[in-house]
Amino acid sequence: MSRRYYGDRFIPARSSIDFDWANFLLMGSGSQSQTRQEKTDDTLYRQRLSALMTMRNRNRILSFWSNPISGDLQTDLSDFAEKKPSKGRRFIPKSAERILSAPDILDDYNLNLIDWSSSNYLAIALSHRVCLWDATNGVGFDFMSINGDIGPITSVSWAPDGQHIAVGINNSTVELWDVTSSQKLRTLQGGHQARVGSLCWHDNVLTTGGKDSIIIDNDMRIRSHHVRTYKGHKAEVCQLKWSNSGKQLASGGNDSLLYIWDRAMASRWLHKFEDHMSTVKAIAWCPLQSNLLASSGGAGDQSIKFRNAQTGVCLNSCDTGSQVCSLLWSKCDKEILSSHGPTQNQLTLWKYPSMAKIADLTGHTSRVLFMTQSPDSCMVATAAADETLRIWKVFETPEVLTTETTYAEPFRNLNYIR
Repeated sequence: MSRRYYGDRFIPARSSIDFDWANFLLMGSGSQSQTRQEKTDDTLYRQRLSALMTMRNRNRILSFWSNPISGDLQTDLSDFAEKKPSKGRRFIPKSAERILSAPDILDDYNLNLIDWSSSNYLAIALSHRVCLWDATNGVGFDFMSINGDIGPITSVSWAPDGQHIAVGINNSTVELWDVTSSQKLRTLQGGHQARVGSLCWHDNVLTTGGKDSIIIDNDMRIRSHHVRTYKGHKAEVCQLKWSNSGKQLASGGNDSLLYIWDRAMASRWLHKFEDHMSTVKAIAWCPLQSNLLASSGGAGDQSIKFRNAQTGVCLNSCDTGSQVCSLLWSKCDKEILSSHGPTQNQLTLWKYPSMAKIADLTGHTSRVLFMTQSPDSCMVATAAADETLRIWKVFETPEVLTTETTYAEPFRNLNYIR
């Protein structure tokens, strides 16, 4: 028997329908038994039709349920969500933790006279001598001095190992000292023709900047230490800062110029900025964003500018209202600290990038010329023309401390050099 296909149309097979019985049920019969049977069949029919077609066990056909899970089976996932502890507003002391005397410190905006070592010693140059303060036990002492005819001392900078310190002098030389033995290891001379007011270390290389507008890289591992010269400034070099990667060097000068030098470009500058209105002394690389550089000028400028060091684009500029002498970044938050001159001679903590003022720290009675940061990054030391050295609790200690860096000994061949 062949099958017939009707596609997707439903065609009832009328041959199977008993029309007589259907007519009898519709029209009724005279007997009571038939009537009762009719009512029973009709009731069953309506019940089944109601259950299948109206779906009385459901709310609505194709309804959008607001909650597909019954209430007794719901689970409040928020109870199990990991909640990040809220960071409360920290307390920043408005006064210094400690005040030390700094007699005979030079009131010279272009110099760099304090630095804090990785071994927790604070060095400060006071005219013709360098004094050290042990921040661990609070003991201070005279470390070295020079003759009056070659002085005064114009800059100090600790080596990364925290055991050696470089001292720039007014007679254009740089002396290298061992703090442990209190001995002078060597003298760098012949490179500069005027005082050396800025120093900056990167590994075994000491970069020096002088009043002769020259910048020199000195490799402390070799006898002929002069390995590279940077020329671009037209006046005294007031500040030098290597980036965290050591690939770029930022320099500021008394000619109101800011340079970014690329180490791979053989002493050629990568960017030259001329938008500062006075001496560029305050320079700081952001430790949390490698290409972010902050810089500021003196009394005629009063602004802090933020740049992308790779592209040279100025990202932001903030008018501070007074001379900016130095800048320091926090190592755990996007915050930057600036030290100022008249009229308030204050320290100002800013939130980056909004540059909303967080706090003003006052106490100095003269412009705050120099600023440096402790090894744990939370303490800041400032020195001003009022001949005081003040220690402030400004930043938070980083939650995750980086692994201690082991520095290669840069002076192991010193006996051979001498």
